[in-house]
Amino acid sequence: MIEEDQINVGNHYIYHFFKRITDIIVSIIALIVLSPLILVLSFLIFLQDGHNPFYKQTRVGQYGKLFGMYKFRSMIYNADKILEKNPKLYQKYVANGFKLPDGEDPRITKIGAFIRKTSLDEIPQFLNVVVGQMSLVGPRPIVKKEMFEYGDKIQTFLSVKPGALGLWQASGRANIEYPERCDIELEYIRNASYWYDVKVFFACCISIIKKDGAF
Repeated sequence: MIEEDQINVGNHYIYHFFKRITDIIVSIIALIVLSPLILVLSFLIFLQDGHNPFYKQTRVGQYGKLFGMYKFRSMIYNADKILEKNPKLYQKYVANGFKLPDGEDPRITKIGAFIRKTSLDEIPQFLNVVVGQMSLVGPRPIVKKEMFEYGDKIQTFLSVKPGALGLWQASGRANIEYPERCDIELEYIRNASYWYDVKVFFACCISIIKKDGAF
């Protein structure tokens, strides 16, 4: 007789196997299809100030392992250091859920505002997915300073790979702040399955098209 927990473990491995295969295939196809757009955006971002068009920020990954998450650079060069050197701006950043209100971040460039609004700045994260640091769907990766928001649930949050897309984004992303964001991310983890991932993926695509909470 097969025990119920044995079935659950088997389903767990099957889910993660097909999830990883899907992550690799979809991300590679996306990088190939979007390669002309990637080249154009890289050129335009470089042209505005002569600096690297890509931005790598340290985020907290599965089991608390730190990794560099890639994005197109939507801000002026050395934006993080500029933020930290401005106490008033930094305090507002923390108080507003580790972001500045729409239209109030002086670090965002003109092309940066466009790629953030259209979510094109997230395209390089397909590289993170290919190498296994992220998944296509999962809780959005956080910075270390956000870990306290999850309290005693932080280990649950870190038990899965962060996602390039997630339930928080599908629900309105920047329009939803902590602690509600925490509840939404944990809801995804409780319900995670292959078909739930598919549902969240398409819900995110619709949210991106509508530009819900994007800034």
